[in-house]
Amino acid sequence: MERRALLEGYDVEHLTIGCIGSHSALEVAYGAHQEGVRTLVVCQAGREGPYVGQYRHLFDEVLVLPRFADVVGHAAIGRLRAFNTIFVPNRSFAVYVGCDAIEQRFPVPLFGGRRLLRAEERTASPNQYDLLEEADIRRPRHFTTPSAIDRLVMVKLPQAVRTVERGFFTARSTQDYEAVSRNLLDQGLIREDDLKLATIEEFVIGAQFNLDYFWSPLSQRSEFLGADQRIESNIEGLLHMTASQQAAVSVQPTLIPVGHRGVTVRESLLDHVIGLGDKLAAACQRLLPPGIIGPFALQGVFDDQGEFICFDVSLRVPGAPILLTTSPYTRYLFGEEMSVGRRIARELVQATRENALEAVIS
Repeated sequence: MERRALLEGYDVEHLTIGCIGSHSALEVAYGAHQEGVRTLVVCQAGREGPYVGQYRHLFDEVLVLPRFADVVGHAAIGRLRAFNTIFVPNRSFAVYVGCDAIEQRFPVPLFGGRRLLRAEERTASPNQYDLLEEADIRRPRHFTTPSAIDRLVMVKLPQAVRTVERGFFTARSTQDYEAVSRNLLDQGLIREDDLKLATIEEFVIGAQFNLDYFWSPLSQRSEFLGADQRIESNIEGLLHMTASQQAAVSVQPTLIPVGHRGVTVRESLLDHVIGLGDKLAAACQRLLPPGIIGPFALQGVFDDQGEFICFDVSLRVPGAPILLTTSPYTRYLFGEEMSVGRRIARELVQATRENALEAVIS
């Protein structure tokens, strides 16, 4: 969609920041209000509780639809455009609405790379692995078939029912892969079609980090905002058990995010970390112009040499509200508290002031 056309009819002096009522809506809305920008949330009926209840004050407008996917309907789009909405994509938006609909049937300006949402899918072309290769960022070894497995691997695919969540599992051999995948299929936790398209990669060992960044189209720089770690169920509980306790239970580890904890990065590693953000942003500009707009994240591990090995890329709001209170790096950079949501709103306000709104939307 042509960016100028997306803004036709907009009153750019009275913009609204909108998002799907899931994943990162609260951090986006809180930050927008800090910068004096109106907010709108699109909720799915039955899941609107937090947004119409305890946190209703964070949203100037609430749009409740039968399904999230109905946001591409004519009536919903009409309301979004009537409020001069700049929509902030998150993972729930991409999963529940779908990349085809977002690219072809959602004539609402996005603060984010519209084409990049598809690149997160490992079956797309180009995908996040192509971006990492273009950026020369190390990633785990990839196995093209289960028969090639000769070490501990992570198998990546969506859950059968809650496709927004991950049905990841580990295997140490081809035989182990067959046994574990058959067990998950029999339980209905994964689907055969998804298994055929699953990514199999080496299980890398190290300290897990999500490195959270922001690419500013206005200043043409990447900013390191901070780091967090995911709290995932049920592996979090398994990791707190002794080896004998783990052996006594027949539980398949799952990696479903339920929260985040804030972490810091050793100062001698910061040059490496900042450089990773620069390289990923440049790679996105080359492969999928206009590239990244706003927040993104690299998920991976630091090995014992201090090198970061990336196994997942978020090309939109990472969804780590813990940065609001735990990251010292935004204070170092801006001299004040700067959440992801507030950084989005500040870039949008600056773009409006400089008559450069087209630069921050897609």
